[in-house]
Amino acid sequence: MKLKGAQVVIEVLKEMGVDTIFGIPGGAVIPIYDALYDSDIRHILATHEQMAAHMADGYARATGRVGVCFATSGPGSTNLVTGIANAYMDSVPVVAITGQVPTNLIGKDAFQEVDITGITMPITKHNFIVKSPDKLADTIRQAFAIAKSGRPGPVLVDIPKDMQNADIEYVKGKEDSINIKNNVKGIVSQKELDKAIELILQSKKPVIFAGGGVIWGEASAELIEFAEKTNIPVASSLMGLGCFPEDHPLSLGLIGMHGSRFANLAVYRSDLVIAIGTRFSDRVAGKAGGLAPNAKIIHIDIDPAELGKNVEVEVAVIGKVKEVLKLLTNKLPFIERKEWLEEVSFLREKHGLKYKNDEVLRPQWIVEKIQQLSNDDLIIATEVGQNQMWAAQFYKFKHPRTFVTSGGLGAMGFGLPAAIGAQVGRPDKRVVNIAGDGSLRMNIHALETAAVYNIPVITVLLNNQTLGMVRQWQNLLYDKRFSQTNLNANLNFAKLANDFGVEGIRVTTKKEFEKAFRKAYSEKRPFMIECIIDKDEMVLPFIPAGGTVENTIG
Repeated sequence: MKLKGAQVVIEVLKEMGVDTIFGIPGGAVIPIYDALYDSDIRHILATHEQMAAHMADGYARATGRVGVCFATSGPGSTNLVTGIANAYMDSVPVVAITGQVPTNLIGKDAFQEVDITGITMPITKHNFIVKSPDKLADTIRQAFAIAKSGRPGPVLVDIPKDMQNADIEYVKGKEDSINIKNNVKGIVSQKELDKAIELILQSKKPVIFAGGGVIWGEASAELIEFAEKTNIPVASSLMGLGCFPEDHPLSLGLIGMHGSRFANLAVYRSDLVIAIGTRFSDRVAGKAGGLAPNAKIIHIDIDPAELGKNVEVEVAVIGKVKEVLKLLTNKLPFIERKEWLEEVSFLREKHGLKYKNDEVLRPQWIVEKIQQLSNDDLIIATEVGQNQMWAAQFYKFKHPRTFVTSGGLGAMGFGLPAAIGAQVGRPDKRVVNIAGDGSLRMNIHALETAAVYNIPVITVLLNNQTLGMVRQWQNLLYDKRFSQTNLNANLNFAKLANDFGVEGIRVTTKKEFEKAFRKAYSEKRPFMIECIIDKDEMVLPFIPAGGTVENTIG
């Protein structure tokens, strides 16, 4: 049947199972928004395109599905760039659809013309500009297939306005109608698998280092089975939190710059690191070769480009982590590692995470109390900075897709819109955004969207009236020269939230926080709790950039 190009866009999104779009209309996407008017796809109106991209990102992380955002041409599309880069760094499947000036005006500096495919080429898995009406439907289908296949990531589709208005013969397709060729072979190398098995059997002090690839590979159950059969402790990257239950006796929790000293020591003393779905970020690896200097490394990943990129590896296994873990588990015998587990237990008791739990309202206590008061049934989102690290350290994640945070890019302003996207995608759960005042102000206008759509995100703001993580570095590494890190102490975020239509309460004591959180959690509407904390409260322990566990502060 004949449809306008804009109608084809909506029809293909329905084919792909899209139920929600985040975006802002503009001149170059008016035809698509006009077609959306007659659709049953839900649209969440953002107040800034960056926020729309972050909402799509949060939706994808919480659901495992592709997040979708719309923007117009020019500044609309460039405002998406930070959100697209964030999704790219953390391997999140997002499809961004942007409007473009008509094809006859491309390259002529037309009003709101920007080469968005050129701009986003380094931060997308792939991107397209549609220049032929008969290619429109399959291009969008291909975008979804690419975003989901192999290592997930964002894809951008730029659609000129004349393509949106063109008459197109539309034939309905299926979600799996486009097959994407990738460089992951269907069969895991038996040779590499045998090498891995040999190293595991020989190892006396092995650890598993699990990353976000375990979550995107839907391999958490396989990881638990593998770890229990081989009695190997499991450490997590920031992106991997939730892939292995942190209340499990084999869990080491977070490692790296702000990981516990005990977890970092366990990895440092190991003789074998089995890295699964992780890229050895510098925030984990630190000094080259310093993470586990006496260990051999087995690296399992779906993306061949990551194998050996940041660290030298003994064995590189390319494949879906779910499949590789099944193969390893089936081929390995039960292994008892009494001495190693006793050593790990000793390290846990001696060097576990601690903080001063007194009458002062401290961020570590707040994070633990959130988990306690919510019956451990939340999705936690964070901004970027100290708030993020306190959440990662003191909230014990037990399930995949319950932690939504900006890892690779470290994008301040991510948390609130991502929390909104996660809440829209998972209405069966309650989402709490643990925020810092520096990050929150970057996209605080997202409160308006939460209020308008009654999206019941709870924002717990740890307000220390400073750019806390930068101040911490200045405190520890720059002789307390606090250059440009103090923020407006007179800004009352609780009152500001009320002006946006979100109930806000400011608290300064433990008793006040507990009362406020109980109220927020019991009511099905957006809420903000502003917690006034000490600006010199630090995230400890801390390994300075390029250091090892031997350089730990705190």
